[in-house]
Amino acid sequence: MFDIVRKHTKLLMVVLFLLIIPSFVLFGIDGYTRMSDATAKVATVNGKAITQTEWDNAHRQDVDRLRASNPSVDLNLLDSPQIKYASLQQLVRERVLAAAAADEHLTVSDASLAAYLQNDSSIAALRRADGSLNMDEYRRLLALQGMTPEQFEARVRSDLAVQQVLAAVANTSFSTQAEADVAMNAFLERREVRLLKLSAADYAAKINPTDADLEAFYKENLARYQAPDSARVEYVVLDLDRIKKSIEVNEQDLRKYYEQNSAQLGEPEQRRAAHILIAAPKDAPAADRQKAKATAEALLASLRKAPDTFADVARKSSQDDISAPSGGDLGFFRNDRGTDPAIAKATFALAKAGDISDVIESDFGYHIVRLTEIKASGVPPFEQARAKLEDQYRTQEAQKRFGELAEEFRNGVYEQADSLKPTAEKLKLSVQTADNVTRAPAAGASGPLANAKFLAALFSPDSLDKKRNTEAMELGSNELASGRVVSYSPAHAKPFAEVKAEVRAAYVAQKGTEQALKAGQEKVKAWEAKPELATPELTKVVTISRDDPAGQSPALVDAALRADPKKLPKLIGVNLGAEGFVIARVDKVVPRAAMTKEDNQHNLSRYEQLWGMAETVSYYDTLKAKYKAKILVPEPAATLTPTAGGSGAAAAPAAAAASR
Repeated sequence: MFDIVRKHTKLLMVVLFLLIIPSFVLFGIDGYTRMSDATAKVATVNGKAITQTEWDNAHRQDVDRLRASNPSVDLNLLDSPQIKYASLQQLVRERVLAAAAADEHLTVSDASLAAYLQNDSSIAALRRADGSLNMDEYRRLLALQGMTPEQFEARVRSDLAVQQVLAAVANTSFSTQAEADVAMNAFLERREVRLLKLSAADYAAKINPTDADLEAFYKENLARYQAPDSARVEYVVLDLDRIKKSIEVNEQDLRKYYEQNSAQLGEPEQRRAAHILIAAPKDAPAADRQKAKATAEALLASLRKAPDTFADVARKSSQDDISAPSGGDLGFFRNDRGTDPAIAKATFALAKAGDISDVIESDFGYHIVRLTEIKASGVPPFEQARAKLEDQYRTQEAQKRFGELAEEFRNGVYEQADSLKPTAEKLKLSVQTADNVTRAPAAGASGPLANAKFLAALFSPDSLDKKRNTEAMELGSNELASGRVVSYSPAHAKPFAEVKAEVRAAYVAQKGTEQALKAGQEKVKAWEAKPELATPELTKVVTISRDDPAGQSPALVDAALRADPKKLPKLIGVNLGAEGFVIARVDKVVPRAAMTKEDNQHNLSRYEQLWGMAETVSYYDTLKAKYKAKILVPEPAATLTPTAGGSGAAAAPAAAAASR
């Protein structure tokens, strides 16, 4: 499953956009706080409830995945009501598709599952040189995601089955060139416009507010200038490094460890060889392989008589283009890695440098191998290996002790919930403190204070109100932490004097935007009455289209392309928000360059992809209705901010595809 998102990124982006983004509206938090009961139903699918707890868990997993892939992402955004609501929509989607997969009896065979896992690059990185999977690393990787191998494989099997539900629609979409032409020609249409931009910054530069103006603005917008709640906290951490430092190593134990692990400390034997290859792929006709073998045997017979001519014969006769120029030299390799297994086996079977093998067979053909040098294995003396030995020994002993100490740590912070000191003293840990800790990790934070789950536990009601220790929380592999709030400062408005410069900047920017909008709307009205007044000021001429906006804002491009081509020239005004206001006169439609066969094929492919996605969304809507999927959390009305104003302003994005 590690590759599922990577392999279907474009499809998932569009599906998520169509399914989720439209609901990213500015709604209140009341709808969520009313659902505080962990067992409360927040949605139903196919007659089965989705509870608040399931929603919370799904959202937590979504946040963890997003933070793992992008550690710098804003945690406030991830914990916003909009993102949380999106997690619920995604959870409903998964339940709907799972129900459809079950009804359609869609299954994934063991062979299909094995093939998928075999091709997963994240798992492939865990394979040893002999191709076997390092199960310890496999389990560790999955444990970081809170799963066992069995859970992971069951989830992959489920995801692959669910993919089949929508793939049946997405992969069978069909469109004609005529349909694509109608939609894509409209989408790629070009228009010539004359522009005048009224910059909000230009108007803002002329505004000189009084202190009274700023104080009034500050009071009207007090919510903008809130300091978040914060706390002074203390915490203790139990991890492998701290345990390692506490472990004492005596000479006798270290020497015994050296004797037991000396083989791992040394370098294994390496050999250097040269070879001659007579190529004959394993799928070549038997006659060709037999001919290649006969050639190799003839070369071997001549080499037995003159072994020292091996390099010259390799340069002349070897069909390995890489090694032949250097006399067949393959460099040093071990018996388990570094070259073809057949060559390695033959090389390590030779007794001494200069010996030549019999003709050996591989998937590439027939080889003659000559051993040229032996680099014997060696174990460093004890004193030379002491530092490495001691670190390995401490790590091994720390891993053994961590499980025992972790249980004591968990019990200690729970049983003596009003203080971390007893647990810290018992386990010889230090109690660390931090001031001005907020709900979101501060820039540059590390350890527990950079962990969103840990901070959420610190700011939970039980921790804030009762000053109790948090539970022992896993921050990573072999790392536990617990904390408590010593003192708490609620959120409050920052004093006016502290934020005066910030208030002034916001006031000036807002007034500049308002004045640019007012001036722009007045010009549009005046020019509509007397069009001849516009020409001297509309001096900038550009040709725009949706695929080449010429640096203009999407709102302007959309408004210009929505103007009725039968009524050109057309005057429009577009509100650019904080950037100001732009007035445009759409003069004419500019003919597009002639389309080549390749252009038409490309447009058809784009259209088919978009149409397939649209059909997928439509099919999903049908499934939602079939399985009576319903979200019970109330969704207040959206707050819309218009992006265009004045005569002829655009009100909505353009459609990219024509209806069928």
